[in-house]
Amino acid sequence: MRRRSFIQLAAAGAAVAERAARAAPAKPSRPVLFKAGTQQGHSPELLRALAAFGIKDICSGEISQRLDAKWSVAGLSRLRQQVESFGINLAMLPLPLSSVTINRNSYPHILLGQDPERDREIDEICQMIRNAGKAGIPALKYNLTYLGVVRSEPTRGRGGALCSTFVYDKAKVDPQVFEMAKGSDELMWERIEYFLKRVVPVAEDAKVKLACHPNDPGMPAGGFHGVPSVLSSVNGLKKFVGLVPSPYHGLNFCQGTVCEMLDDPGKEILDVIRYFGSRNKIFNVHFRNIKGRRLDFQEVFPDEGDVNFFDCARAYRDVGYDGMLMPDHAPQIEGDTTGVAFAFEIGYIQAVIQRVKNET
Repeated sequence: MRRRSFIQLAAAGAAVAERAARAAPAKPSRPVLFKAGTQQGHSPELLRALAAFGIKDICSGEISQRLDAKWSVAGLSRLRQQVESFGINLAMLPLPLSSVTINRNSYPHILLGQDPERDREIDEICQMIRNAGKAGIPALKYNLTYLGVVRSEPTRGRGGALCSTFVYDKAKVDPQVFEMAKGSDELMWERIEYFLKRVVPVAEDAKVKLACHPNDPGMPAGGFHGVPSVLSSVNGLKKFVGLVPSPYHGLNFCQGTVCEMLDDPGKEILDVIRYFGSRNKIFNVHFRNIKGRRLDFQEVFPDEGDVNFFDCARAYRDVGYDGMLMPDHAPQIEGDTTGVAFAFEIGYIQAVIQRVKNET
């Protein structure tokens, strides 16, 4: 990574964001408690750059795809200490329940419902939760998906950047997924509830928050051509957070994914933030933007999408959200090998936070 170019792009992001800011509301109701974060990894090189940006909290990169020495209390404690040595707090880890298709998932039987493998896999996840608590790591993020992240072919955006795109009629998924996962919404809900009833009590005992990512993208009722995707609508997410009531059960609230569920994201997203935020169900935020709407969108840079980030930040402030706002799914800039797209987004997020803080 070229630290100088990375930092320059972050500064550029901050400048663009400041120019785009709207006038401040007259009487903000709460102080700003949230902060900028990232999920791009935890290498010393990256941590050094993040420290230079003023980032104080991160989610690490993947630890390991199985319960092994890296997931032991000692292994997790060493990782936390490594991150802290750069003056950064390790606020979250990803469980090995990632956003890949079910045929590539390290723990597929949790959603496939196949015993005895399902209980064995859940037992391993529970042990990871216990170990994270003992190592002083307060939150874990995860996915419950058959489809992974469904997209059609990418399209060109600003400056020729390559942007992740979804057009429902053009999107494709590995045919093996259909063989493994076709079924009803009711069956998927049954398997999700079985999982939650096992892991949430463990999380409560360990004092570790579990933050689930919505299914990406929004889908019609019944999912994608017969493969269920019940966490791909706002109503589905409302049902999900209510399945097992607990302050340790909530959302890795991907603002981009939630916008992909809406017919008019620019207007509707604020009410969704208020709904989940006022119930303390937002544990982390992927702060990204789109152009378009449900079943037809392009992911873009934060300053050019249909959603106003300053309005969203004010909504997070007003519900008392105190976690991270982090970049996600940055467009790909041709020839970039240093992460400048993410650096730009970090700088933009930092400027949004500073502006909203200055309104209080």
